[in-house]
Amino acid sequence: MDKIIRCITSDGAVMASAIDASDIVFTSKKLHNLSRCGTAALGRLLCAASIMGAMLKQKDAFVNLTVKGGGEIGAVVAVADSKGNVRGYVDNPECPTEYYDNGKINVAKAVGTDGMLTVMRDYGSGEPYVGQVELVSGEIAEDVTNYYATSEQIPSACALGVLINKEDGEVMLAGGLLIQLLPGADDAVIDKIEKNVAKLEPVTTMLAKGMSILDICKTALDGFEVEVLDEFPVNYVCTCSKEKLERYFCTLADDEVRSLEDENGEVEAVCHFCNKKYVFTSDDIEKLIESKNKKE
Repeated sequence: MDKIIRCITSDGAVMASAIDASDIVFTSKKLHNLSRCGTAALGRLLCAASIMGAMLKQKDAFVNLTVKGGGEIGAVVAVADSKGNVRGYVDNPECPTEYYDNGKINVAKAVGTDGMLTVMRDYGSGEPYVGQVELVSGEIAEDVTNYYATSEQIPSACALGVLINKEDGEVMLAGGLLIQLLPGADDAVIDKIEKNVAKLEPVTTMLAKGMSILDICKTALDGFEVEVLDEFPVNYVCTCSKEKLERYFCTLADDEVRSLEDENGEVEAVCHFCNKKYVFTSDDIEKLIESKNKKE
């Protein structure tokens, strides 16, 4: 079972969040039939979105992360709620996979670096907050770190990883770590954290060694007294439904809805996040239009 944990140092100077998202990324690969590169790119962003979603305090809030770097994979999108449950997709799930000389997947090549990371937080009331920064690497983790430093002025360190079996392409492990300095951090704290970060192994290496997400946070916060704020399960959760589509159709003009029908008189909609198909017959459409017009 995937889990997320949030910790803080007893002096209130540093916060760390870690996630084991192996099942989430495995699920995303199966749902979207992702290439290895697609799995690595979306998996990293799913980990980041889940961590960021779990930091939201409002019950109905959610965060949307979109990476558009001009690469062959197209847009990479992940959406998480305040419980850390997450969903996502990529424009080109079959994006070809290239490797660095060290054998690691070249996510930056697929994502591209000529573009933006957009973070939208919707708190369920009022206008959503939107922050946007230029991509610095296309490897996702560095871009999240840059987002916090540039858009929110929060010194952070982010590590994201997806370990894929080289033989069959299956997801073996996936996880992430986000370390953030809080207003109480002085120069001594910053120096200690920088040294810890420099020594950190990749998240998937730590998970492969059997380390728990609490172990990972304690390693990142070595030398500090650590308190656990919360720990809870997270899942890949899609919120699509036929009712939501019906409400969307009701926002369109009658002719617009009818224009969506194919040669068989049906409207087929496919969810980006889970690939579930919804089919509306011509009769379904006319009943929706009739119902909408009665309400008006």
